[in-house]
Amino acid sequence: MSDSYRVGLIVPSSNTTMETEIPAMLHSRQQLQTNETFTFHSSRMRMKHVNPEELKKMDIDSERCAIELSDARCDVLAYACLIAIMCQGPGYHQISEEKLSAATIENGGGAPIVSSAGALIEGIETIGATKVSIITPYMKPLTNMVIEYLNTAGIEVVDSISLEVADNLEVGRLEPLKLIDHATRLNTKGADAVVLSACVQMPSLPAIQTVEDRLRLPVLSAATSTVYKILKELNLNTAVPDAGYLLSGKF
Repeated sequence: MSDSYRVGLIVPSSNTTMETEIPAMLHSRQQLQTNETFTFHSSRMRMKHVNPEELKKMDIDSERCAIELSDARCDVLAYACLIAIMCQGPGYHQISEEKLSAATIENGGGAPIVSSAGALIEGIETIGATKVSIITPYMKPLTNMVIEYLNTAGIEVVDSISLEVADNLEVGRLEPLKLIDHATRLNTKGADAVVLSACVQMPSLPAIQTVEDRLRLPVLSAATSTVYKILKELNLNTAVPDAGYLLSGKF
């Protein structure tokens, strides 16, 4: 008899990667856990360009999305836009998660809420890292917001690379294996870990294990951290093949 889980995804309308990488990781667990099945259910918030104005306007829609997904009685909901949370100011992921949780409960379909922003912080802390080097697709001012958000959470950013892609569709079209080369330009001296993609829209899954093996440092992303937190909320073991140290099953 299989255990089936419904995963709800609150997704920016122009995001094409969240519904690719998260299902890929959870489906790949069937190599290890043959009795598990996952289905994925999305609700979208309008956003085309990654700038503070659109991000803040988009975030208002997140409550509607959570209510829609709670109609489907999902077992867990993931708010899949890291920068939309982080541009609201330090600690906002906690406010967002509480607000969305309350909305699902009021609708009679209460479900735990995972935000990619909160999940990334938890993922970094879980592997015992306090200093990280990061790669983002954002323009530099938005990358600085990510750095400030992490700093406020007690995580020091040793170095960052901003790929400066403002169009969210173009972010989703970035070649993930190019991150292997980008990672060689990243200063990792003194870093405990590397965040290969501080964005759930920038594809990185195919590169994570390769970069981790080459750098001999733990490598994670906003997406792998989100999957880790989803599995924790479902009370499942956290092993995903070839997805980096956080999803090695040790935590």
